[in-house]
Amino acid sequence: MTDPTQLDARGLLCPLPVLKARKALKPLPEGAELLVLADDPAAVIDVPHFCTEAGHTLLDQSENGAHLEFRIRKGG
Repeated sequence: MTDPTQLDARGLLCPLPVLKARKALKPLPEGAELLVLADDPAAVIDVPHFCTEAGHTLLDQSENGAHLEFRIRKGG
């Protein structure tokens, strides 16, 4: 298993973390993972909703100090 692609969206406010995640996932092959780092409190709602609507799988969501981490598997 390879390390996921990482997207640092810290310092960005809604809807930018989701828009940047969408752009980062686009060139990745189906099944690839993206790790999104965000510190916008709205990301707790926005990222899971984005995954559901776009057909991706939210593998994990956690807090790491002052930011949130979302591990997303690209769906097809």
